[in-house]
Amino acid sequence: MHYNDVFAVTPKGQQELRSAATTISPTEVELLVRLDGILSIAQIRQSVGEPAAAMIESTMGLLLAKGLVALVQVDPFAITMQFQLSPAAITAVDAEADACAASLKTSNYYVRIARQRGTPRVRAPGERLSAIVVDDEPTLAKFLHHYLTFEGFDVRVAGTRAEVVAEFRKPPIPDLVLLDVMLPDADGFDILLRIRSHPQLKDVPVIMLTAKATREAVLKGLASGADAYITKPVETESLLQAVRTVLGSQ
Repeated sequence: MHYNDVFAVTPKGQQELRSAATTISPTEVELLVRLDGILSIAQIRQSVGEPAAAMIESTMGLLLAKGLVALVQVDPFAITMQFQLSPAAITAVDAEADACAASLKTSNYYVRIARQRGTPRVRAPGERLSAIVVDDEPTLAKFLHHYLTFEGFDVRVAGTRAEVVAEFRKPPIPDLVLLDVMLPDADGFDILLRIRSHPQLKDVPVIMLTAKATREAVLKGLASGADAYITKPVETESLLQAVRTVLGSQ
């Protein structure tokens, strides 16, 4: 068992928690209540005081032996996380958000907010660029699919949380992500944070596509790690320039 392991309560464990005549100790009950399939052992240790933290490993061993808990495989995109701006993140992007607000024209923030994400991925000879479009508007998703295909990308489209998880699990790792903020069962800012915390995806360029044009939304996108922030309706030339900027091909 490792500190980064995540455990969930099994049906047998749920039955013990609901039982009026449970056979497990108070210490085991307390740990069962804390296991939610999201928090790691290290996080649980931090949430309890000593000497309770010192007993977690031995108690977990008992719960495992009784079949009351099970190790789970954590998908970084399957966990809902509430976004909170840290003071450091606000300081880092506050001035940039103010400068970008001045570039709002008609309905679009564009290239003045786009920025390159380091060195582009090295591709094999003849390998095409890969992109994932995350948008639940069928007409726009179709347009973006055709547009990026014409620009030399192999394109995959996702419009729901389940589709997002499925597409990001497929190879190859995308060279570009176009990410809507408002999805029917997911939040684009949350997805962006998951991308930036994933060891294989953290350096993938992400362009936010959204109808939210407030300074707060731009600030949140930048602090979350967006490389460009574009508001809808999308203008082809501005999108092309943003794509070239974030990919370092302008």
